[in-house]
Amino acid sequence: MNTEPQKPIEQPVDNNHPTPDEPNVKEQNLTANPGDRIAEEAQSVEEKSQQVAVDVPDITGDWIKVPTYFVAEYPDGETKALHHVKDAEEISDVIRQARVDENGDRIW
Repeated sequence: MNTEPQKPIEQPVDNNHPTPDEPNVKEQNLTANPGDRIAEEAQSVEEKSQQVAVDVPDITGDWIKVPTYFVAEYPDGETKALHHVKDAEEISDVIRQARVDENGDRIW
């Protein structure tokens, strides 16, 4: 039998006081999912197109792979890499505008 008084269990529950080995989420603008983070340095559309936000199996065993950026090609020839979280509304607009004919060719 232990006769020493038990110390209360202390858990970090306040983001204002992170534990020493955890990054401060508010200061560094971090997200829960590292794949959702937007790189601060400039990257080309090709570099962004290779980034993956999620690459894990789901509960059914199917493999889920979500790109960090959705590459949109506009009718005027412009190509943009849209972040799957930050630019979600613009991605929805692009999908609504794009149409595909019976041959699989995009028509706007």
